[in-house]
Amino acid sequence: MSKVISHSLFTDFDIDLFKAGKHFKLYEKLGAHLIEVDGVKGVYFAVWAPTAKSVSVVGDFNYWVQGEHHLNVRWDSSGIWEGFIPEVSKGSLYKYKIQSHIDGVVTEKADPFALYCEKPPHTASVIWDLDYNWKDENWMHTREQFNALDKPYSVYEVHLGSWRRAEHNRFLSYLELADELVKYVKETGFTHVEFMPIMEYPYDPSWGYQLTGYFAPTSRFGKPQDFMVLVDRLHQEGIGVILDWVPSHFPEDGHGLGFFDGSHLYEHPDRRKGYHPDWKSLVFNYGRNEVRAFLISNAVFWLQHYHIDGLRVDAVASMLYLDYSRNEGEWEANIYGGRENLDSISFLKEFNEVIYSNFSGVQTIAEESTSFLMVSRPTSIGGLGFGMKWMMGWMHDTLKYFQKETVYRKYHQNDLTFSMTYAFTENFMLPFSHDEVVYGKKSLIYKMPVDEWQRFANLRLLYGYMFTHPGTKLLFMGAEFGQTNEWNFQNSLDWHLLEYDYHSGIKRLITDLNALYKSYPALYEKQFTGDGFEWINYSDHQNAILSYIRKGNNPNEKVIIVCNFTEVVRENYRIGIPENVKIQAIFNSDKTIYGGSGIEIPNQLKIDSISYDGRDFSAELTLPPLSITIYSYS
Repeated sequence: MSKVISHSLFTDFDIDLFKAGKHFKLYEKLGAHLIEVDGVKGVYFAVWAPTAKSVSVVGDFNYWVQGEHHLNVRWDSSGIWEGFIPEVSKGSLYKYKIQSHIDGVVTEKADPFALYCEKPPHTASVIWDLDYNWKDENWMHTREQFNALDKPYSVYEVHLGSWRRAEHNRFLSYLELADELVKYVKETGFTHVEFMPIMEYPYDPSWGYQLTGYFAPTSRFGKPQDFMVLVDRLHQEGIGVILDWVPSHFPEDGHGLGFFDGSHLYEHPDRRKGYHPDWKSLVFNYGRNEVRAFLISNAVFWLQHYHIDGLRVDAVASMLYLDYSRNEGEWEANIYGGRENLDSISFLKEFNEVIYSNFSGVQTIAEESTSFLMVSRPTSIGGLGFGMKWMMGWMHDTLKYFQKETVYRKYHQNDLTFSMTYAFTENFMLPFSHDEVVYGKKSLIYKMPVDEWQRFANLRLLYGYMFTHPGTKLLFMGAEFGQTNEWNFQNSLDWHLLEYDYHSGIKRLITDLNALYKSYPALYEKQFTGDGFEWINYSDHQNAILSYIRKGNNPNEKVIIVCNFTEVVRENYRIGIPENVKIQAIFNSDKTIYGGSGIEIPNQLKIDSISYDGRDFSAELTLPPLSITIYSYS
């Protein structure tokens, strides 16, 4: 095997950008790159290890012997070690053996910029490329009209390892998912899929939220190009792809980023800022320029090379506050005496600025559970710059309300109406995510009270309420057909439930709600602005009924929604109508095709010149039990 040849892909300008934390395509320089030097094919290696005394590449091409292939440290104090090794080829396994200046400390690390990794529990990096012939040109050229904030945005959240399993509980591959999952998402009408983390991770029970291979799709389901096929197929069917992205923490696994070169390189050296007590993981040092460049480069990488349409940023709240999950004495205030993590806030703003200035038709979404202000407002006016924020308060309040038996709901209507007092302070996404159906929280269907009929009627009502409430939508896999068991990452969803009418009825309802959402601009064009919503009556606590209007850009086209949160059928229930117009029924969750009781509502409402609810006109409705009925008028 040939020795290391001095070679560099870095220019002086690259190094200046890297040191300043402004190099956002580091994956083009750092890592392992198949190239040709003076007519000889091989691999150029580059790794950042500023406190290293020596760095060797070890792999199956040199029998994992340290010292066979020493990299050369750059002269410019960048801390980058590099070199070209001839004859190393695609598919070879490798790691970096790093001897620290600290006496006796030697680490053996996977490549932070590896494009492909060994299948866990093995931990080596794999020499690979990103060659692929994309076929999604139409989507990429037009996706802005599908991903914009005034478009329908209905997300199906998926854990690839447990959506569906093959024989003997085997994972489906990316290629199998490109057939089965794409067909299913198209059939049910979701506009986007969100994948729980697919970057390489060592420990299955982490669900992918403890990453070691930030630039590599997990090899559990196939090769990087196989994942590209999955994304490509979704795009060809007009379905956007969102990835969960985890810049908040990383595990202490020996081959990962922690204590990388014998020093606290990626993690903050102060344990009060560099360790997450809940997840027993390390926290990035957001004040270090090179670390910021690593993370933002990673975000850019997925959007550029995998054509991803959005990044849902995990655990943003844990990044914003120095005292997150810490007791008194376990954290240190910022320079102004506050609890905000100023380095992290600065990083998140820069991340969003880079993404939105370099990619059209993408969105960033914050999983942020606190009252931190202006998460989804532009950085130019002091916001964090995200496109959307999860509306966790709405989710908690809504589920709390629905878990109550109907006789008590008249005392708790505020749980539902409160969300409208702050609904337009952010660009909110309404999530029923994986977090709500694990660890004893029960599945959504079993959060609903009383008997089987009421449970399913409540679930249908819950989904109808969600799809007509302002904001975009997210539903975790299995919820669309009333999965009864809690989510278990080790097994497939309970697909056999679709053999039963109640469950197939829920799936039919979700399919129709997705179609309705996409068909009526009043339900999405102003989903983030107050002029897109109007109460008809929010104070009928006694009957546990809400009625409201959704509006879009066309002032003559509106949607009226009436929710009956009890099992009592309401005959001749009067609501105020703004105008004397033709009002047509477009949805009834109580239909028998959904598993409902089949109480019919008139196809067209009769408008009376009777003042009601502060309006000049009104109409009498029939409200089926535990139902949502929806009407349109123009």
